[in-house]
Amino acid sequence: MKTVAFHTLGCKLNFSESSSISRMFEDSEYRKVGFSEKADVYVINTCSVTANADKECRQIVKSALNKSPDAFIVVIGCYAQLKPDEISNISGVDLVLGASEKFQLLKYLDNMSKKEIAEVHNCEIENVDSFESAFSANDRTRSFLKVQDGCDYNCSFCTIPLARGKSRSDSIDNVIENINKIAGKGVKEVVLTGINLGDFGKTDSNESRPTSVNTRQESFYKLLRNLNDVTTIERFRISSIEPNLLSDEIISFVGMAERIVHHFHIPLQSGSDNILRLMKRRYNSKLYRDRVIKIKQEMPDCCIGVDVIVGFPGETEDDFLTTYNFLNALDISYLHVFTYSERDNTEAKNLEGVVPIEIRKKRNKMLRILSAKKQRQFYTNHLNDTRPVLFEGDNKNGFMHGFTDNYIKVKTPFNPDLVNQLIKVKLDCIDVNDGTVNVLQPLTVE
Repeated sequence: MKTVAFHTLGCKLNFSESSSISRMFEDSEYRKVGFSEKADVYVINTCSVTANADKECRQIVKSALNKSPDAFIVVIGCYAQLKPDEISNISGVDLVLGASEKFQLLKYLDNMSKKEIAEVHNCEIENVDSFESAFSANDRTRSFLKVQDGCDYNCSFCTIPLARGKSRSDSIDNVIENINKIAGKGVKEVVLTGINLGDFGKTDSNESRPTSVNTRQESFYKLLRNLNDVTTIERFRISSIEPNLLSDEIISFVGMAERIVHHFHIPLQSGSDNILRLMKRRYNSKLYRDRVIKIKQEMPDCCIGVDVIVGFPGETEDDFLTTYNFLNALDISYLHVFTYSERDNTEAKNLEGVVPIEIRKKRNKMLRILSAKKQRQFYTNHLNDTRPVLFEGDNKNGFMHGFTDNYIKVKTPFNPDLVNQLIKVKLDCIDVNDGTVNVLQPLTVE
């Protein structure tokens, strides 16, 4: 059997797509191996958000060829759509596939002889309008399920619309069909993923439904209702949702739903309304604050994660301190902090007020320290609670890990009987070494 190996960069959506493409290989009698092993074909699924994408891609290609000099190297993903010619000039790359073509990868492998110049197959992003289902199946604990793709927003710093195309999504019926397949593999938790998840409901044809905000929210709300009412998966988690698409109706439903966990990840990017305008975000700080307050009113135990970008062009010290103080005052649980980096073909690259790199790094560090304090306080608030934990199969220094429904990371002495089991545990104490919450009592599967 021929062998294939995958290396995936970037978001959960990329991981779900890599997993689906790998199953296509397995159905065609390839054997999947680890990327550190020798393989006949290496597939590198790239990301446009990753800084120094060209350098990173070159290093990964070199690593693959060191293990297998005659291997056929394929590069797919967002970076492949944005800069195919740049990738084709990387020594050792044989095939570059764009946003639509990556799902047809197998048909391009009739001739796997090494190429002097890489073949490039991609269409204009304006022509990418079909939706391709995908879900991960490598981890029987949880699966990342793609239900939406693309984005109609045009934030001034973002290349994703150029790499992913217009907003489009799966049908609810097909989502449920995929969930039934996932459930058949013994998976306990499904993470709903998309580029702009709250925009769920737009079809893959020119007959897209009306684009009013209320219609979009109702469509995502309808999806959640169906997942809660007609599927057997024990836990659903929402990966990320824009604050302007997170309605009171959705928040209230999650608060009472049996299967949807109390965890939201809501991008903010900046607490300064001036910077939000420059970023061309579709909300202001008041709307964001109102969303957090509403969530905590409905679900005091809810975990709320926040994306923030520091060092955006024009971000003064006052703007940054406004963001810092805004986040410090909010009842949130953790931050994902990104240092702004320039991207070709974005409006932000041409904005005035470039922030020096050393100041960007300083601001990033300040927010990461704030994040650690927020997370520790959130964990402390829930000590002595009894909550369901889904345990994973890792064995690190004699311990295994899992997450509560509200996304508290827990560890306990390794017990293979607990893997992929939902167990109610008492949250005893925070481990000072790694910040996880210890479960001290012996655990058994009922």
